Amino acid sequence: MTRLISAGRDTVNYPDRGATRRRPLPAGYHHLHHRTRIGRGRAAFEAAGTAVTTFGAHRASGMLVRAGHGAVRPGSRVVVGIGWGPLRISAPCEVIWTAYEPARIGFAYGTLAGHPECGEESFMVSLDPDGAVWFEVTAFSRPDAWYTRLAGPVVPFLQLRYARWLGRTVRKLAAAA
Repeated sequence: MTRLISAGRDTVNYPDRGATRRRPLPAGYHHLHHRTRIGRGRAAFEAAGTAVTTFGAHRASGMLVRAGHGAVRPGSRVVVGIGWGPLRISAPCEVIWTAYEPARIGFAYGTLAGHPECGEESFMVSLDPDGAVWFEVTAFSRPDAWYTRLAGPVVPFLQLRYARWLGRTVRKLAAAA
C-alpha cells in the first residue's frame, strides 16, 4: 500500500520538472497531447475547471484517488489507483504546478518513486475568446517498472485511451453543472 508522502524535498523520479508548462516537451520520452471540446461559456469553463482541480473528473472516470480535499496546489501529493480489483496499481504523484487564471484552470503532476512510469502529465481547461471550452491533456513519460517496460507500445495506447475517456468525463461533468 502506498501512502501519501508529505511535501517538502523534491522527490519526483525524472529530471524535467515543469516541462509540461514550458514546452517543448523533453526528448527521450513518449509524448501525449489530446484535446477535447467541452462546451461553451463561463459556466462550463468553471464547472470543468473545478472537476479537474479537485480530482472529481479522475474519480468520475473510474480512478481511485487518494488526495487532500479541496483544489490542488503545488506540492500536494496524490495516489491514483490504476486498473481494477486485484490488478490495481498505485501511482504516487506530486502536483508540480497549477493555473487558476481567468481563461485557464488546471495543473500538472509528476511521478514519484513507486509510480510505474516516470514523467509528467498536465490537465488543463481553457476558455477561448469565442466562448469555446477545451480540456487538454499533455504528458511525457517513459516506463519505470519492469511491467511497463514489458508492455512496450501498449502503455502509450492506453494513455491516449484514458485521455480521451477523461475528456468525455469532463464534458459530462461540465454539462451536468
